[in-house]
Amino acid sequence: MNEFASQHPILVVALPKVVVVLLVLLTALAYLTWFERKVVAHIQSRWGPYRVGPHGLLQPLADGAKFLFKEDTTPAGADKFAYFLAPFLALSLAITSIAVIPFGPKEFTIFGQQTPLAITNVNIGLLILFAITSMGVYGVALAGWSSNSKYSLLGGLRSAAQMVSYELALTMSVVGVILMAGTFNLSEIVTSQQGFHWGFLPRWNLIAGPMPQVLGFLLFFTAAVAETNRAPFDLAEAEQELVGGFHTEYASFKFAMFFMAEYSSMITVSCLATILFFGGWLSPFPQTALFGWTHYIPTVAFALAGLALIIHGVRYLTAFGRVVLPAMGLVLCALALLLSRTGVIDIVQGPFWFLLKIVIVLFVYVWVRGTLPRLRYDQLMGFGWKVLLPLSILNVVITSLAIVLTQR
Repeated sequence: MNEFASQHPILVVALPKVVVVLLVLLTALAYLTWFERKVVAHIQSRWGPYRVGPHGLLQPLADGAKFLFKEDTTPAGADKFAYFLAPFLALSLAITSIAVIPFGPKEFTIFGQQTPLAITNVNIGLLILFAITSMGVYGVALAGWSSNSKYSLLGGLRSAAQMVSYELALTMSVVGVILMAGTFNLSEIVTSQQGFHWGFLPRWNLIAGPMPQVLGFLLFFTAAVAETNRAPFDLAEAEQELVGGFHTEYASFKFAMFFMAEYSSMITVSCLATILFFGGWLSPFPQTALFGWTHYIPTVAFALAGLALIIHGVRYLTAFGRVVLPAMGLVLCALALLLSRTGVIDIVQGPFWFLLKIVIVLFVYVWVRGTLPRLRYDQLMGFGWKVLLPLSILNVVITSLAIVLTQR
């Protein structure tokens, strides 16, 4: 194996990372549906998934089984090649974009090869990510056209126009960050946010000089919500006018692939927002003696979560829950014990803070969906062209002036 690794170092290093990222990502996609349904249910004073497993934790498994065994129909007049290509294209592009996301600063060793906590680390990572995500419109447009349905066609046309329009504002909204960091490399953008103002305020791009990117973040997040066809900008799937939009004629696992692509895009946007505006994997606390206790926050978080699951599990309503929840709690407590070790706690610092910030952004994503009503299509397009795009250009101009003035 060592001989093969020496002859094909890139292949040997990349394949394990691809497998691990795919397993973690697909599991996250499944449970992001559970997370969204539970959060929206609590916002609207409902229970959400509750019957299938304790607190509905097995609901994603039940949904996956339903999609696999559901009748898979194909419209008689559909262009079959494009019809089958569309969901595959949408999902593969959405998953591929994760390849350039760095999850931490530490490098680790695979078969004697040093590699970063990312599938690939390229100098133009941000450009590659935008190039991949911008092609996602083809999957939606092909789905609408190939289905041979007027409802699907209108949904595909709406979505194509929406995604192209908001792609401009989305791209322009991050130019201010690029100007401040001076690079397209995502890892270098994170490292450019190191340090603290006055010893306690993080130098994240959201609040750092010479021009805090508060407006840039608001523009980025709003455009990203529209770009991923999420409420209140989900006009491509408006049930009132278009039955179901571009995926009206899709069923079974092909239908599920579109939802997986949507949730994968949500994760990508959350990763990108964390990297560009919230310091990526950087801790919000200074690494000084006064804040030394923050180094053990991951350990304490896992331990408290494990104890809470054990206490709650022993009093759960069903016998299955009284077994599963305490078992999950014991696993979390074991992880907390592992994280308490000196070498391990240093390695998990970056990924812990990075994933925590991603979860917070995803929560806001779901919160917006459960709170705001859907816009009309003319309001959606007018807001993108008349409000978001001019403001994103204004943000670029102001940031450029601030950088020039501070360099004098």
